[in-house]
Amino acid sequence: MRVLIVEDDPLHRAWLGEAVRAALPECREIVEATDGAEGEARARDMPDAHVVMDLQMQPRTGIDAARTIWRERPATRILFWSNYSDEAYVRGVSRIVPPGAAYGYVLKSASGERLRLALRGIFVENQCVIDGEVRGTQQKSTAHAVALSEAEYEVLLDIALGLTDRAISVRRGLSLRSVQNRLQAIYDKLGVHAAEGQEGFYNLRGRAVALAVLRRLLNLGTLERAEADLAEWSARRQR
Repeated sequence: MRVLIVEDDPLHRAWLGEAVRAALPECREIVEATDGAEGEARARDMPDAHVVMDLQMQPRTGIDAARTIWRERPATRILFWSNYSDEAYVRGVSRIVPPGAAYGYVLKSASGERLRLALRGIFVENQCVIDGEVRGTQQKSTAHAVALSEAEYEVLLDIALGLTDRAISVRRGLSLRSVQNRLQAIYDKLGVHAAEGQEGFYNLRGRAVALAVLRRLLNLGTLERAEADLAEWSARRQR
């Protein structure tokens, strides 16, 4: 077994190395990378390696790197090790996991024993291991009555990027009415509405984006990935 550690903090990298050696005595090699781009390159050189990945790295995040690794090798087992359980991060991971992949999401605040169990559960037993706090965020993000569906979340990303209703309908293959219905659902679920006597006080689209950021449904990494996806889509349309 070989393990690739992708983490930009040198102290965390060293601690993870010790944790891997203690949890996985069958591991014969540990390789380190300091950001997502280096992690992708190392992963190409180690097609059989399991991966422990931080999420928030610059200039290339863990989600970006994991998406590339999984696109090239969907069977790769990845443990995300992060400070964050915000919905933006949880959705970001959930959207890129290939069907049937064994992966994990453990917070850096978890105990050493919890990390050990996650490493063995994912890399040895081929299981998915998700921290309770992260699982709670996942469940909240899929609750039908109050949370945005994945289709609604895509439209939220589009309005955050400044797309018009017509552009969203073209990009998502929807009628204008369907786009407007999804926008209304977003407004309802985020509580975007004008108080009595304040009709016209808010721009509803801008208010929805602001509330989504405040509630940690969107963050910089999410918007950067969405912008890159939009650029790829626009380039394909122009070919």
